[in-house]
Amino acid sequence: MKLISDKKELLSHLNSKKVESGTLGLVPTMGALHEGHLSLVQKALAENERIVVTIFVNPTQFNNTEDLKKYPKTLKADLALLEGLSENITVFAPAVEELYNEDIVSKQYSFDGLDKVMEGEFRGGHFNGVATIVEMLFDLIRPDKAYFGEKDFQQLQVVTRLSESLPFKVEVIGCPIVRETNGLAMSSRNSLLSEQMRMKAGLIYRTLKEVKRMFGTENATTISEYVSRVFASEQDMKLEYFQIADVQTLTPMIRKQKNRKYRGFIAVYAEGVRLIDNIAVN
Repeated sequence: MKLISDKKELLSHLNSKKVESGTLGLVPTMGALHEGHLSLVQKALAENERIVVTIFVNPTQFNNTEDLKKYPKTLKADLALLEGLSENITVFAPAVEELYNEDIVSKQYSFDGLDKVMEGEFRGGHFNGVATIVEMLFDLIRPDKAYFGEKDFQQLQVVTRLSESLPFKVEVIGCPIVRETNGLAMSSRNSLLSEQMRMKAGLIYRTLKEVKRMFGTENATTISEYVSRVFASEQDMKLEYFQIADVQTLTPMIRKQKNRKYRGFIAVYAEGVRLIDNIAVN
């Protein structure tokens, strides 16, 4: 396994390997790796001859500076986890200045409304920041395939739309959510929860499973009211939003349409830690 923090060194390393046949896979992460990340890396290893894992906490996608400061940074442990998977991994872990120079700002994008709902509504500028860093990495590394988890399903749709606008081809691959034993979607943020809350937060997934059950017979208003009641009774958990949306456009469902696929999306604060999740409902 090779650790690189310099863009020029990365390009030199990748160019030296170009003589090798096969595809190059990319797994972008912000570190604090867990089994969810590792599942992306394993899929990338299975489908590509070479892979790059990036570890970079991107400042432009945080609309809350305290959230950025609290985000866990565990590079040494991350490298140990990756080394346990394969020696055939290049890790790119640059400093902020290496990618952004002195101008730490986002580009402005238009994603036909994909970026304006749910996460976009509550985290102003978030997806401009995500798209900025993803475009930087795609342009620098030029992978054949890039792997993203479905826990951040809205991000996956935004990145897919971004890739379609680029002058070079990157296949964006969504990978299933990996969950803890109680159903809580694995997230780097889970490490910020107390053990008691980490167990209790399984309520989020149990609620989504009930949403999926209700979807067959109930309308969107009834289901939303149910979700609101669940979290209204929890003193140490706060519902930020719940939405059933079309998976392609992410527009809120008003009435069920035939031949449309929908997902339920949720964001909850638990002990002040923001947790998101989603589930396919049909």
